[in-house]
Amino acid sequence: MSDPDSYTNMLAAVQSFHDKHDFRNTGGEELTYRISLMAEELGEISACVTKGKHPAKLAEECADLFILLIGTAIAADFDLSDEFWKKMKKLDSRESRMIEGRIRVSEFRDN
Repeated sequence: MSDPDSYTNMLAAVQSFHDKHDFRNTGGEELTYRISLMAEELGEISACVTKGKHPAKLAEECADLFILLIGTAIAADFDLSDEFWKKMKKLDSRESRMIEGRIRVSEFRDN
């Protein structure tokens, strides 16, 4: 593997995992199921932070979520890398505000 950090190589690794376990034909790529798995991982990430677990455990849980996100892109047939860069461009054009002592970058709509 020439560049293990390239999105193309990460995508290939997750696709290989899906193929190995036949996710496409055994419910592993069903989107509602995948959302449940991602919510579960977010809960585990939250527990790492709120319970002060070792940073290595937080990193592992974030990796789990990242793998699930890449797998969801496979299941829903979209280019996550392309969507990432489109969203970053949009985010870069937004303003930030301090809200209750924390920075927020959003599409603010003043009423």
